Amino acid sequence: MTSFAALHVPGTPLLLPNAWDHASAAALAGRGFAAIGTTSLGVAAVAGLPDGTAATRGETLALARGLGGRGFLLSVDAEGGFSDDPAEVAELARELADAGAVGINLEDGRADGSLAPAALVAAKIAAVKEAVPGLFVNARTDTYWLGGREAETRGRLDAYRAAGADGVFVPGLSDPDTIAALVLDLEVPLNVLYSPAGPTVAQLGDLGVARVSLGSLLFRVALSAALDAADAIRAGGPVTGRVRTYAEIQNLTP
Repeated sequence: MTSFAALHVPGTPLLLPNAWDHASAAALAGRGFAAIGTTSLGVAAVAGLPDGTAATRGETLALARGLGGRGFLLSVDAEGGFSDDPAEVAELARELADAGAVGINLEDGRADGSLAPAALVAAKIAAVKEAVPGLFVNARTDTYWLGGREAETRGRLDAYRAAGADGVFVPGLSDPDTIAALVLDLEVPLNVLYSPAGPTVAQLGDLGVARVSLGSLLFRVALSAALDAADAIRAGGPVTGRVRTYAEIQNLTP
C-alpha cells in the first residue's frame, strides 16, 4: 500500500474526503478513495456534543478503532489533541496509531475564538512525533478563519514545521496568490480546505497545494439532503436524486 506521506504531492494534491461514521467511511472507500479523514464536527454532531471543545476524545478514538485497518488509509481529526498537556496528546496519538490511523490533525484554534500559544502547539507536535514517529502530523492553524493574519500564519507554520509537523493546514485560505506564495515558503506539504466558492482541486494543484480536505462539507451536504427529502415528502412532492437501496447500505464494507 502506498504510504500516506507519499500521497501528498505538490501539484497533484491528495483529495481527502472526511467521514463521520462507519457507513460514510465505507461508502467513500467503495468509491475508490485510498485515504479518508474524519471530521470532528461530524463526529461531535453524531454524538450530540459540541465541536472544538475537547469533548469527543472517546468518540474519536472509538471511531478510529472501528475504521483502522479496513483497507484505506485513515487520518483522524483530533481537534487540539483534546488536552493542553503534550504528554496526554502523545498518548492519544499512540492509541490512534494502535487503532490503525496513519495521520492526525492537530489544530491551534480554540472554542472561544482565540488561538492556542504557538509554543504550546509546537510542544504537542514534538511530543507526538517523539511518541509515534511514523504518524503523519498535519498541523492546522486557524489564523485565516480568525481574520486572515498572514504574518502570524507564516510564523506559526514555521514553528509547527520546526517541531516536526509533516504537513500544514490553513483552512479559510482561498486567495490564489497567497496560496502560491505560501507554497514557495514552505518545506512541507500545504493542505487547503476545499470551498465550493473557491478554486477547484485542479486549480489548487496548479498552485502547488499537496492536499485538499473536504472537512465537514460532506456531512453537511448529507444532512441537508435528508432534510430536503423529508420536506419534499411532507409537501407531497418526489424525492430527487439517487436513493441508495437497503441492500446497498447493508453491504457497505471497506
